[in-house]
Amino acid sequence: MTAWLMYLGTEAKRVGEGYDDNPSTHYSWDSRVPNASHVRVGDTIVLWDGEALLGLSVIEDIATGSGTKDLSSCPTCGKADIAERKTMTPKYRCWNGHCKAEFDTPALETVPVTTYRARYEAGWIDLRGHISAPELRALCEEPKSQNALRRLRWDDFRTRVETGKNATPLDVADNTRKVIAGGHKTRTVRVRNGQAAFRASLLEQFGEICAFLGPMPAAALEAAHLYSYAGNGKHHTYGGLLLRRDVHRLFDLGQIAIDPNTMALDIAPSTRAYPDYDKLHGQPLTVPLTKTHQKWISEHWAMHRGAMSAIPGPSSSTSTASPHAVA
Repeated sequence: MTAWLMYLGTEAKRVGEGYDDNPSTHYSWDSRVPNASHVRVGDTIVLWDGEALLGLSVIEDIATGSGTKDLSSCPTCGKADIAERKTMTPKYRCWNGHCKAEFDTPALETVPVTTYRARYEAGWIDLRGHISAPELRALCEEPKSQNALRRLRWDDFRTRVETGKNATPLDVADNTRKVIAGGHKTRTVRVRNGQAAFRASLLEQFGEICAFLGPMPAAALEAAHLYSYAGNGKHHTYGGLLLRRDVHRLFDLGQIAIDPNTMALDIAPSTRAYPDYDKLHGQPLTVPLTKTHQKWISEHWAMHRGAMSAIPGPSSSTSTASPHAVA
């Protein structure tokens, strides 16, 4: 199993370099980046911002394309080992050991590149700040590497996350990896189109009702996919529910799931430690579902609960069947 530590710089810098990123859903790079072509579907992606860990997931899909990139180099020796200086002039200095030239304007060259865009939203686990930059570097196979894509020692990294400060289980990543193994391939770019129309169709279908919590203002409701959009690429008519943002996020992470046998909510033990969510355990859905909904719910359950039955929590609540029959 391969894991990568991938650097996510400031938003302004990434956009300026032509990258399109959203830490919890997708990450971009190009063929000029060392290790660019070695990343595969099913690999674990661990993101950091140069100061601390952000989170991790498992790559479901890698979209490839073509583009161009502007490369800056030393006008004297032609090497790319240059750095911009914040307070000194000239503005740039070449760090090539045989050059050391100083200059205000680097040489520019536009070159063709292959672009890569990894999607991984289904299994995203937010670990913001859990591990510092020095610790992350030390957990790489090559701790002194300066590459944006670095191989991680996964077993050591996992032990640190699951047993150290702010210990967090990584079972979601395991289940995600099992589900997508062999099921997704590198493919051409696909953009999430029609999200607004998808939400509008859910509002027409269900009304202003959170499927977990009941009636509430439309402004508080988000369109939640019951499946991984990144791997499927379509907005299915009966493939979504309206959820309030917090329970939507927990559903995406698998902290809330729907037991396909009872159609009742199953809250993961770590989330049941919070009373507002613990009281949802075993509760029925507040909207009627179709057999197509149930199909997607079963797949979500398989991804986040595996072959397990409903995960027991700290209280004695028991699952009850939904009063809404599956049509």
